[in-house]
Amino acid sequence: MSERIYIYKRYERFWHWSQALLIIVMMITGFEVHGSYALIGFQKAVQLHSLAAWTLLTLWAFTIFWQFTTGEWRQYLPSLKNVGAMIKYYTVGIFTNAPHPFHKTVVQKHNPLQRLAYLALLAFISPLIWGTGIFYLFYGDWARLGIDQNLSLETVAVLHTLGAYMITAFFFIHVYLTTTGHTVFAHIKAMITGYEEVEEEGEGA
Repeated sequence: MSERIYIYKRYERFWHWSQALLIIVMMITGFEVHGSYALIGFQKAVQLHSLAAWTLLTLWAFTIFWQFTTGEWRQYLPSLKNVGAMIKYYTVGIFTNAPHPFHKTVVQKHNPLQRLAYLALLAFISPLIWGTGIFYLFYGDWARLGIDQNLSLETVAVLHTLGAYMITAFFFIHVYLTTTGHTVFAHIKAMITGYEEVEEEGEGA
């Protein structure tokens, strides 16, 4: 037996898909700026990459406000409880049709492993990629801003690229995990409609 519960609110779904689109745009244009391929041209890629970055920062500002005014920030509080069970499920259980060890609810949308992953994203990957990105954008103002001239643009670029590879890996792992529901598209459908089919034994991702 399963029940259909409304888990993802309207703004949450808007934020999720808007962020996904902007990250895809930034990945495509970013790697073109890096010289990995030629698609729309270096200048246009830089402009579109910068526009998507500022748009995403604006979206994050609204989302942080929404998280704290609705109390949804509690969904991301990390916990080590049952992390081992989640690791075992994703490495072994998922291939042996074992029951999911986490039961998704309105107040607990993310399993312990997801919470740790989001913590790593917010505490390490995001500051790295956004910090270096802003340094890169304002390179011409370093002297005026009193930034140490021993810091080279090449170092900033390498660190920014490292952050880009990390966010790209995070993105594709996230996409893969959306296929691990009771059907391949169950979690994607839930993020479109807001409703999740939850098994009594603990269905979730």
